[in-house]
Amino acid sequence: MESFESDVTRKSYWWALSFLRPYGKNIVWLTLCGLLAVSGETLAPKVIQYIIDHVVAERDVSLFYWLIGLLLAVNMLMLAAKNIRNLLQRTIGELAARDMQMAIYRHLRRLGFAYYERNPAGETLSMFNSEVYSVQKIYRQYLPGIIDNVLFVSVAVGMLLAINGWLTLIMVPTFALYYLFGPYFERKAAHYGKLSGHGRISFNQKVYESVSGFREFRAFGSQRWYHERTYAEHKLWARDYLSAATYGFARGSYRRVTFYLGAIALFVGGYHMLRHDWISLGGFVAFTLLYMSAMFKLTLLVTQLTEQRLIIHQTAPLYEFMLKPVEIDDPEEPIDLPEVRGRLTFEDVRFGYPGQRPVINGFSLDILPGEKIAFVGSSGGGKTTLFKMIGRFYDPTGGVLRLDGVPIRQLTLETLRESIGYVFQETYLFGSSVKENIRFGRPEATDEEVAEAAKAAYAHDFIMALPEGYDTAVGERGIKLSGGQKQRIAIARMFIKQPAVILLDEATSSLDNVSEYEVQQALDRVLVGRTTIAIAHRLSTVKNFDRIVFVHEGRVAEVGTYEELIARKGLLYELELGHDAVHEEVTAS
Repeated sequence: MESFESDVTRKSYWWALSFLRPYGKNIVWLTLCGLLAVSGETLAPKVIQYIIDHVVAERDVSLFYWLIGLLLAVNMLMLAAKNIRNLLQRTIGELAARDMQMAIYRHLRRLGFAYYERNPAGETLSMFNSEVYSVQKIYRQYLPGIIDNVLFVSVAVGMLLAINGWLTLIMVPTFALYYLFGPYFERKAAHYGKLSGHGRISFNQKVYESVSGFREFRAFGSQRWYHERTYAEHKLWARDYLSAATYGFARGSYRRVTFYLGAIALFVGGYHMLRHDWISLGGFVAFTLLYMSAMFKLTLLVTQLTEQRLIIHQTAPLYEFMLKPVEIDDPEEPIDLPEVRGRLTFEDVRFGYPGQRPVINGFSLDILPGEKIAFVGSSGGGKTTLFKMIGRFYDPTGGVLRLDGVPIRQLTLETLRESIGYVFQETYLFGSSVKENIRFGRPEATDEEVAEAAKAAYAHDFIMALPEGYDTAVGERGIKLSGGQKQRIAIARMFIKQPAVILLDEATSSLDNVSEYEVQQALDRVLVGRTTIAIAHRLSTVKNFDRIVFVHEGRVAEVGTYEELIARKGLLYELELGHDAVHEEVTAS
């Protein structure tokens, strides 16, 4: 199990690094600039050594000024190299982070409806807010820092060995002492830092819910209850944050302790070497400067490697997410439909959700172009599932579903989705203007076409009565509009799309009588000449449909006009009788 996890972690790390591949040339330039900057940093102590050992001893003023000029030139070159390196580092990091985020987003869109039904939205948002951000830190922070520190330590150790090999050995026990406990503090700090990040996300989610659900909390008098839950989340977040800070401070303190112990050992050793002329004064000063920088960079390198290793574990869920198979995709050799007429044919269609009993059990029905069909029946009969298969959110596990004689599996998703318009019971409106919400049906539509669609949906008058007309912002999820107004905007959105097939999922069931009448008027006008399939619980809204299909246990139990089915006194008659009894009971009470 452990080897499997390590294998997944390793593969996920290489997957994360694969987004750097297009920027290989930039990485080469980044490394060269880093090497140039490191050379400038490590050359300065050597210049100081030469000044102490030769210029001061020989009182050579001209050589002193020449070396000062060289030092200034090296520093200017080093500054330029660092600036270019920082710019390249930021550019590569941002481009790689963008590419990775877009790859995840594209895969998320390709996974389709099934993924959203099986995975809560909070998990997906957490993935973008937490795991993606953590992986981006590899590009923006850890990988560039590791490259810089490896270059510096390599060059610095080489120069230390060149100055005095015996003094260089002092680094070994000093570094070993740090490595004895330093990584432990690193791991603990990073672990609690990760928990703190998740806690922050959970707390922010609670705050969001407390704001978005303010009306419900007030209505049920649950402010105190939710406040306590939010406070509990904040306590957990604060606990993990303080633990991360505690281990972070301990890490820094321990690093400084080992650093200074090494410095003391260096001064003791250097003192004895100076007494015996085994090292020059300038060499000792240069060695001390290089040692201080090298040890700091070396311990920082350990910190970065430890923290990156923990972050790499967070890439595993993203990598596994990217390996999720796409269940609904375009066919390899799609069939082109130049014009969609809207004939839908179900041929012995069967379907069942994973791990559940079959929902659709041999459903067969032929729907002609322009025909208006209503699906009715008890809850759980399979009506909504049939809608999902028409839009190819799911594919049948058996049988064939055709559009104009072509199996919908053989059509591109673009062709299929362009041919279908939806009006759901709960309309989703973006927080932008009325105009943009209608234009969502066809983004290239002109303002005149938007207005015509609104008129067709009987929405133009109320839109013009809004403070800024079509430019009025509707608020989050259309909160500034009534249910009937939102539905008419949804109808206008569908009208501007001009689909051949229209699916109505209980589009008026949540509206009052006045709003239902207004929306029904809009629908009657828009549905003319289009194949229409409606899921309806209010039979009064579909009495005039061409055919009513009673769906029972995933099959066509009855089919015919409203009058024909009532006359048969079958399932629809019993359903209507039940509705009338409920209506009489409500009226009497």
